[in-house]
Amino acid sequence: MSQWQLIPGLQLALDGPSGSGKGTVAKMVAEELGLPVLDTGLLYRLIGGLALQRTVALDDEQALVALVEEMLQKVAWTVDGISFDGENWTGRLRSEAVGNAASTVAALQPVRDLLLGLQRKIAESGCVMDGRDVGTVVLPNAQAKFFLTASVRERARRRWAQLKDDGGSSLEAVIDELKVRDQRDRERQHAPLRQADDAIVIDSTTMRVDEVVDRMLGVLERRGLIRS
Repeated sequence: MSQWQLIPGLQLALDGPSGSGKGTVAKMVAEELGLPVLDTGLLYRLIGGLALQRTVALDDEQALVALVEEMLQKVAWTVDGISFDGENWTGRLRSEAVGNAASTVAALQPVRDLLLGLQRKIAESGCVMDGRDVGTVVLPNAQAKFFLTASVRERARRRWAQLKDDGGSSLEAVIDELKVRDQRDRERQHAPLRQADDAIVIDSTTMRVDEVVDRMLGVLERRGLIRS
């Protein structure tokens, strides 16, 4: 049981680029506070994964919208991951191919519009939510917003460490892929990756995960959002 007492319906928005560590940090903060953690990226990865499986073109907006509408009828998005039509897809959504597909479909406004209501509904009772546009679009009224970042090389190194055991790309290839994804996420027309004006920036390049978590908890306590 959490040692902290939280204000009712506490929402924490955690944004940042790929490889910044936001997923790991979000899980640790959520566990510390006794809140559910929801990774918005899993929704887009599921769409990307389904599109790849069904060979749906990633620039076919009409087909992708139809795919999202089907997904919304069969998806189960919980703290344990994401399932589609009763099958857990979480483990198969971490590949670079799926990540790149997710980044592409996430740039489509009709896709984002369809997913927005689901994300907000799940967050109503309080949660830690991480993604690319949580603080700016999904939960603009979240009581606390953080933007987690790190150098491109450090983010690529972390991603490469996850992939190398599976015979993944070289470190330099991951750096190149990350730069392309960063540019696509920043420059997309709809809900680009952007730090919210009221978000606290944490550069984790030289920080341990527990140090990032402690800094976030300190901010929440000073603001009176949590107390021991």
